[in-house]
Amino acid sequence: MIEQRRLIRAAPSFGLSQKLLGINWLYVALLCLLAGVGYAALYSAAGGSPEPYAARHVLRFGAGLVLMVAIALIDIRVIARLSWPIYGAAIALLLLAALFGHQSKGAQRWIDVGGIQLQPSEFAKIALVLALAHWFHRASWERIGNPLFLVSPAVAVLVPVGLILKEPNLGTAVITALLGAAMFFAAGVRWWKFALIALPVPFAARFAYNHLHDYQKARIDTFLDPETDPLGSGYNILQAKIALGSGGTWGKGFLQGTQGRLNFLPEKQTDFIFTTIGEEFGFAGGVAVLCLLGLIVFGGTLIALRCRHQYGRLVAFGIVFNFFMYVFVNIAMVMGVIPVGGVPLPLVSHGGSAMIMVMIGFGILMSVYVHRDVEFAGPDVGASSG
Repeated sequence: MIEQRRLIRAAPSFGLSQKLLGINWLYVALLCLLAGVGYAALYSAAGGSPEPYAARHVLRFGAGLVLMVAIALIDIRVIARLSWPIYGAAIALLLLAALFGHQSKGAQRWIDVGGIQLQPSEFAKIALVLALAHWFHRASWERIGNPLFLVSPAVAVLVPVGLILKEPNLGTAVITALLGAAMFFAAGVRWWKFALIALPVPFAARFAYNHLHDYQKARIDTFLDPETDPLGSGYNILQAKIALGSGGTWGKGFLQGTQGRLNFLPEKQTDFIFTTIGEEFGFAGGVAVLCLLGLIVFGGTLIALRCRHQYGRLVAFGIVFNFFMYVFVNIAMVMGVIPVGGVPLPLVSHGGSAMIMVMIGFGILMSVYVHRDVEFAGPDVGASSG
């Protein structure tokens, strides 16, 4: 415990006002701009009304923005000290969801906290990033090259992945596994170890397919050939493609999208919100939104690179990668590149749990930026576990 406390030295001399000024407000402006795009899309999805989606979107983003700034002011070394307790809390919430969670559409993914439905799997991804960053912080190349040193963090990845699969939530489980793999790679784990793990993937995929739920098999089959069931499991993806294609170069105009306005496209306020943008603002509007999303990813990557301590670099990388996976999976899904997985477009889609968790992640990212020059002290993390 004494060695653990040594991880944190005395706080820097600058005060609260200086920390507020130290926040990357240009980056915050990009997040606000993206949330504004979400407001416009949700306003259109409701037929030109702020209710029931857009108004709630603003309130949730406002609460998330306050939470983000509050987290940004917390010394990153305090967050580092709490990394594993936060991970433990995330696992406990996943267990609560498995035992007592709210069921919806055949899945048990949510728990009620003070009248608010929380999806623990979203929190688990942030907690996993913190835990793995803490484990690999200050670890030498020799220690990272020791397979025994990688057993504990590998188990730390597999536990939430298994619990998320149990819900079932295949899309989030895959993203969580990829997030863990990306953290290993960023920490310096050799590429050939990933190659060894990847060798049995085709055989494991076949085994996993045979044990999927019927609706999950239908998503994969529909992805391979959506025209086989155009009015059933293939309906969503076919309508999404029609909406995106009908927008042309410049779109049909704000509130003029026929696929959305005539309710041909289900879940237009959540998973398929990008189709609303593509239909009404066309290829140009879609590219503009993708550029905005790219700037957020690029800016977060710069924050990671500018950080002087390994813990902050790994945390920033993990948070940015998690955001990137949200974007990639959602956009690829609505374009028919990958199977439909129920992943929202961050800060654009309707939904409170994902919104708050994304903003918590960006709050930690801002804490990394504000405290990018602080010094970490203490022993090699994980030295007693290698």
